[in-house]
Amino acid sequence: MNAPDLKLVVNKTDPTAGQPQGGESPLGGQRPASAAACGGSRFHESARAQVAGAATYIDDIPEVRGTLHAAPVCSPVAHGTLLGLDASAALAVPGVRAFISAQDIPGDTTLAAFAHDEPVFAQGTVQFLGQVGGLIVADTVMAARRAARLVKWNVQTLPAVLSVLEAHAQQSYVLPPVHVKRGDAQAALQRAPHQLEGTFEVGGQEHFYLEGQIAYVLPLEQNQWWVYSSTQHPGEVQHWVSHALGLHNHAVTVECRRMGGGFGGKETQAGHLAVWAAIAANQLKCPVKLRLDRDDDFMITGKRHPFAYHYRAGFDDTGLLCGLQLEMLANCGFSADLSGPVADRAIFHADNAYFLEDVAVSSYRCKTNTQSHTAFRGFGGPQGVIVIERILSDIARTLGLDPLDVRLRNLYGIEERNTTHYQMKVEDNILQPLISQLALTSRYRERREQIAAWNAQSPVIKKGIALTPVKFGISFTATLFNQAGALVHVYTDGSVQVNHGGTEMGQGLNTKVAQIVADELGVPFERVLCTAADTSKVPNASATAASSGTDLNGRAAQFAARTVRNNLAAFVAGLDGVGAGSVRFEGGQVITEQSTRRFEDVVGAAYANRIQLWSDGFYRTPKIHYDKTTLTGRPFYYFSYGAAVSEVAIDTLTGESRVLKVDILHDVGHSINPAIDIGQIEGGFIQGMGWLTTEQLVWNDKGYLQTHAPSTYKIPATGDIPAHFKVDLWPEANREDNVHGSKAVGEPPFMLGISVLEALRDAVAQAGGQPEAMNAPATAEEVLRAVAP
Repeated sequence: MNAPDLKLVVNKTDPTAGQPQGGESPLGGQRPASAAACGGSRFHESARAQVAGAATYIDDIPEVRGTLHAAPVCSPVAHGTLLGLDASAALAVPGVRAFISAQDIPGDTTLAAFAHDEPVFAQGTVQFLGQVGGLIVADTVMAARRAARLVKWNVQTLPAVLSVLEAHAQQSYVLPPVHVKRGDAQAALQRAPHQLEGTFEVGGQEHFYLEGQIAYVLPLEQNQWWVYSSTQHPGEVQHWVSHALGLHNHAVTVECRRMGGGFGGKETQAGHLAVWAAIAANQLKCPVKLRLDRDDDFMITGKRHPFAYHYRAGFDDTGLLCGLQLEMLANCGFSADLSGPVADRAIFHADNAYFLEDVAVSSYRCKTNTQSHTAFRGFGGPQGVIVIERILSDIARTLGLDPLDVRLRNLYGIEERNTTHYQMKVEDNILQPLISQLALTSRYRERREQIAAWNAQSPVIKKGIALTPVKFGISFTATLFNQAGALVHVYTDGSVQVNHGGTEMGQGLNTKVAQIVADELGVPFERVLCTAADTSKVPNASATAASSGTDLNGRAAQFAARTVRNNLAAFVAGLDGVGAGSVRFEGGQVITEQSTRRFEDVVGAAYANRIQLWSDGFYRTPKIHYDKTTLTGRPFYYFSYGAAVSEVAIDTLTGESRVLKVDILHDVGHSINPAIDIGQIEGGFIQGMGWLTTEQLVWNDKGYLQTHAPSTYKIPATGDIPAHFKVDLWPEANREDNVHGSKAVGEPPFMLGISVLEALRDAVAQAGGQPEAMNAPATAEEVLRAVAP
């Protein structure tokens, strides 16, 4: 198959169309008539520094004199009774200072995770191959790593549970099963004119962040600690470290200026490294840095949860679903971590864009002797969406219908058929017009006919095409996390500093927050600086996750800036004898009917008159609630929507495949920064495509992860980008009162990658194969097996 020419086509609607056009703020002062920062494509705030190599990551921070380096001591077996660890050979290596184990933990020897089921270091039992039993601390990184491999494990081996099906058969679970139902699925299946039953599995996914896991811990005076952590959740790292050291939270400060990628892998599991380094630093009374090399990162940290499914679907002659019984088995690894909410979100998104009238979903959170799987972009949503998309495609093939028509037949309605299986009403439904527009602009129907003609005359290369949508709920499903705080400081020269509880991992959060604050104060974007996430500034912050970073932190920063603006508006109103509501802030000026002043002049005068020039802001997401015992209620503030058309080709002799064309129409509300949003859509789609095509995790029968390096684990590369890659933004604002009318963008596009898998299955079907037999990822071997079973 010849590689197509690489052309990137990116379209977007006018980013200023329909943007708020000013007016009086409910708290005083006027917004600018045209937004100066929001709605425009601004450079990422760190872009120039990153390109120049001047952006500081944790391993770039100058090391304090006396800093030592730690390396993990990892279990060589997947399951067994731990009888002891012999570090004598390691301690004899020049430069090695200490072996740190569970006996050196001054606080709780179990991590402060919500399930309280994961030891800091392996004790009594080894539960996966790669589990950390202790640390070697040395003068240099390489001395520590070499010595760590010399520690001898005395383990009495036990049988290991390595597959989710085996775990389910043994009722080996990290958490109790959860069942959600509506109506009578069994009766509906019996009444249905047609039935379809199937099983399949979808693999996990390695986060493969460019910056690996790292922590650098410095002791301060009076048993206080400063922790540099590459983490999406500094507050949790603070809690975990203080818990392990036996201290109150206020004794530990965690800072994160930026991460080199996270994708969910640094939501909880960054805490492990910080705890391990802190224990070593406490024992040795000196700074300790712990940075995993890529192989150890693979072997120690959790992945996206692999899932296995069994379903029975009933449907009529038009493809309308009549009833569905669905069983989902989540491979959680050896501990709970975030498996409960991940599996819950898979339940929430098992409907995707479709109304399920009579449905029963059973979710089993299975315990295996592998790494403890964790958050990953989509957080269980992709594992829910993929199953309903597969079912609808198979229904269409069974009936000889176009899969798009079956999807359209089952969409949520507006006035009826508009309530989810967890009892949330879908109030902002744009699925029908969005999908119809994409089908038209991508020429889906015409291309489907062309592909059929191609396949009729091409004996070896077969093509396929699929259009799949996404409806993704935005909010943490744990309601308490839907809150955020921020600080805005205006200095006497008119410059502005912002600190908020979110973390920057390359997604552009700080850039968007700076845009929001700039517009609120009416100053140029360049005058606003966002600083490092810091638990001593904004306490108890939620993780930067669930695609809610801008929704929460941007709104909190906006409220803080608004308070300062109102203080200035009242001051200027007093000077000019006008109403505070008539004072305008725009273009770096403060304008009334009587005068126009530079922003910095107003700030200087306000300071001289003892006017407060800083404020905090707090935001809590409205309307959300749900019963976590029944998984019913309104867990999400709103939904984000999108759809993708993917065209692929497969080689029926080798199983190799290529994505030829991708057209995406995605809903981001009124985009705060179209360039960043389109980048997130592109990156999310490609990452989702990788999950379902090339990124295969393979454990052998001993529990050893064989795909633990770039040589064996293949993420998409530049050559995998489709020749035609077109992204459009849906122009409508968020119907809920979200910051600047925007919508979240981090996770929803990931699920558009499912269109690639469905297009591959379509190609397999057109080759006369068995697409219903395919698992994911659809590697060349998997495609070949389905084409020639």
